Amino acid sequence: MKKQIFAVVSIIVLIVSVPVLAQKYNFDVENVGQNCNAAYKGLLATADPALPDPFAMHDGTRITDKSEWACRRNEVKKDLEQYEIGPKPAPSTATVRATYSGSTLTVTITTKDGSINLTSTVSGSGNCVAIGMNGNAGNISGCKQIPFKHDQVVAYSMSSDSHNKNDPFYKVYPDLYGKIGKYAAWSWGISRLIDGIVLVKDQLGVDVSKIGLQGCSYAGKMALFGGALDERVTLTVVQESGGGGINSWRYSKAFTARTGTNIEKIDNTSGIWFLQSMKSQNPDKLPYDHHQLIAMIAPRATIILGNPPYEWLGDESGYKSTIAARKVWQAFGLTDYIGFDFAGGHEHCQAASSQTTNVNAFVNRFLKGQNVNTKIEANRPTVSTFVLDTTVAWSVPTLTGTYGGSPTPVDYVPTATAKSNMGLKVTAISKSALNVSFNAKNSGAVAINLYSLKGNLISSAKIQTVAGANYSHSFNASKMPTGFYLVKVSGSGFAEQARVVVP
Repeated sequence: MKKQIFAVVSIIVLIVSVPVLAQKYNFDVENVGQNCNAAYKGLLATADPALPDPFAMHDGTRITDKSEWACRRNEVKKDLEQYEIGPKPAPSTATVRATYSGSTLTVTITTKDGSINLTSTVSGSGNCVAIGMNGNAGNISGCKQIPFKHDQVVAYSMSSDSHNKNDPFYKVYPDLYGKIGKYAAWSWGISRLIDGIVLVKDQLGVDVSKIGLQGCSYAGKMALFGGALDERVTLTVVQESGGGGINSWRYSKAFTARTGTNIEKIDNTSGIWFLQSMKSQNPDKLPYDHHQLIAMIAPRATIILGNPPYEWLGDESGYKSTIAARKVWQAFGLTDYIGFDFAGGHEHCQAASSQTTNVNAFVNRFLKGQNVNTKIEANRPTVSTFVLDTTVAWSVPTLTGTYGGSPTPVDYVPTATAKSNMGLKVTAISKSALNVSFNAKNSGAVAINLYSLKGNLISSAKIQTVAGANYSHSFNASKMPTGFYLVKVSGSGFAEQARVVVP
């Protein structure tokens, strides 16, 4: 019998040795801006068919620095939860354990109300991860396939607009019954599966900085929400997602009114996948639209696939929403991190040959580290006289600074060594008091360094220590953006690192 591997999500301190070079396009946490205290915005007083400004905070100010995107995208998250999908439970509300035995990954999620298991049969090779929605991610080749079986969270159904109280999700969150749509529960399940993958990554033989999601049709929406709401996802492949996916609710309404086309829009989509209340909303009064859902993936990578001959998909709406979302990557200076291919001439969810080629380019670059051109804008659909520029009234800023570690090449990645038991503690009482305390293992000079998650050195100090004595140091973080940072303490024969949130 093969040995079973068991792990628990509770690690806060990372032990480090020497820096190594690496390429990283995702982040180490589910939500970089989780401490932003964002709130949703009320419905617009007057209907406005123009797409809302993705750079405008709810208070009316516009972001100018990349670090501010963390809180802006959390405002969009709150809007989506309020009007569209209901709340996605925070990771802090559950304990996650994972085992890997044979070819089966089992992730156990426990809350104060109960426990459920997610299981996935692992196949394939490579050190990158391909998570398909309810099956293998067929468009992501050369990676370990670890499917997300969505019925293990809430069952897929189009039979009615009712929810099943016996679905596993409601065993762990019974209070959310009747208060969420399925995309909230499914995106939560994707994140918990990723938790499990992170826990047993060494046994799986995978690099968790290389995680891809892929889905098509209703599962294309699922992949989009999953990638938008979890910043550990490196590459999101969104295939033929239609209304409720990449499409703008506003554009879909306008196209139907102008042309009489039969496309999925806010009043005829599934009320079981979304909040039932959403279907009665006037999309022109929503404080957000789905170009902002797409943009929540920024500055990570995504490629979007369409199929224009399928009228129900409403690809003209999806294309123009994608072009509007692309402006956020433009503000980051990363337009080659978002690509699209709206090729037709193939069956629903069967990728055209150009789409397979273009997805492979994104996979090779962002999941396999190859030097590949991903400036891909292929097979634009035929568009009507409903001109995009008339509904995008906002300018594109050039954002300065860095974002949560930034998905640009990383020049510092910690690697594990034996635990040093220094008792390192880092607390951020305020921006002017980021306190570091530790026990010196040996006598001599000790370096205390403060890094961004990207690995850029922000501040440093050196002190002389005596073995066994306790020491402390305080950094002034008053000019540092809110977010996650790393503190490393190293001396003769020991090194230890901890992550801290600057408020």
